[in-house]
Amino acid sequence: MAGLVVAALMLFVSPATLQASSAHAQVAANDPARQHSDALNFDPMVREAYERFYVLDFDGALNRSGAVLKAHPQDPMAYGYELMLTVFRELYQQDLLDTTYYAHDNFLTSKRNVPVSEATRQRIEWLTNTGIKLSDDRIKANGNDKDAYFARGYLRGMHAVFITLVDHSYVAAAKQGYAARNDSEQALRIDPLYADAKMAVGIQQFAVASLPRWVRIVVGIMGVGGNKERGLALLRDSAAHGVVTAVESRTVLSLFLRHDARYPEALVVQHGLAAQYPHNYLFRLEEANLTKDEGNGPGAIALYKVVLADASKPGYFIDPRLQMAWFGLADTQRGWNDIPNAALNYVNAATQPNCSDWLRKRAQLNAGEMYDLLHQRAKAVSLYQMAAGGGGDQSQTEMARRLLKSPYTGK
Repeated sequence: MAGLVVAALMLFVSPATLQASSAHAQVAANDPARQHSDALNFDPMVREAYERFYVLDFDGALNRSGAVLKAHPQDPMAYGYELMLTVFRELYQQDLLDTTYYAHDNFLTSKRNVPVSEATRQRIEWLTNTGIKLSDDRIKANGNDKDAYFARGYLRGMHAVFITLVDHSYVAAAKQGYAARNDSEQALRIDPLYADAKMAVGIQQFAVASLPRWVRIVVGIMGVGGNKERGLALLRDSAAHGVVTAVESRTVLSLFLRHDARYPEALVVQHGLAAQYPHNYLFRLEEANLTKDEGNGPGAIALYKVVLADASKPGYFIDPRLQMAWFGLADTQRGWNDIPNAALNYVNAATQPNCSDWLRKRAQLNAGEMYDLLHQRAKAVSLYQMAAGGGGDQSQTEMARRLLKSPYTGK
């Protein structure tokens, strides 16, 4: 269950954060929503950044958020936008935005090393610390500054995502997530209609209620309350009325419903996201992943193939990480005992030019297992040797070396 909290932290600032629908993007000047959200959220340049991020154009979005930060250097939300984009561009390039990776707890013990440049790390720390300091200063000056509380919680949540997925700092991240919840609860005490703040509280309510007592002790949040249905209700409220968290809350709803095996409900949510944003590679991929988890192998295979077909159309997706779709397709085919095609598509995943070393070696290991089942030992050995190769990611090395000694016989 620990994986649920980390997955929730990851989704706290998922790509949906800036993928607001056109209805939210075009809030009228006299719309009551403006009274219950940070004014900067309605800035035209911010909205343009949202639209670029909506199609996963990180560079285009960062160009615009950079202009916002330059124009509003004293506003902590400006640092929040820039931090979110910087973190998630890095995670996307590292193949860390496929939620299938977080649907189970085994990633918590992964030995994966995530190589992040020192320049990127310094940028993330500077944006986080500066934004939080500005929020602190505003709260000291005015204890009822709801926007400052929300911004501080937003920054803390995004930094928690980074240290969780890159540095595996689960205890520190859980504490930051709890602090983000406290900030959002304070914003709601000041303004009960601050719908954006309901998302962080909803995430924590559901996630904490799902944790066994010993895990709460380990991560240092013993005594923190949680209620699943309360969490889902808050997320639905944020989805219906949030300005910068509406679509994101639907993304989290899909994850939590999947966690509780409420697959039909989760699929309704995720299909809506994929239909609303057909050029969002991650939303389209997630619908296929969820269909696979539901147990509808043929349906998932069909969806993966449609995603791959759309990706072959020039300009349909921006920088699609095709290895994730090939890997998901191969996993599904493996589960349905289509071993030859599973072997082929694990290799397709491993040979994508922008594939991270971590995912490449996972795909090579899995492909080797398939070739062992096909009694093609020479091919299997070659793939295990690549998965166990020196340099880069070493998380698959132990298993690959074991399979070099003895052929795989499972499924």
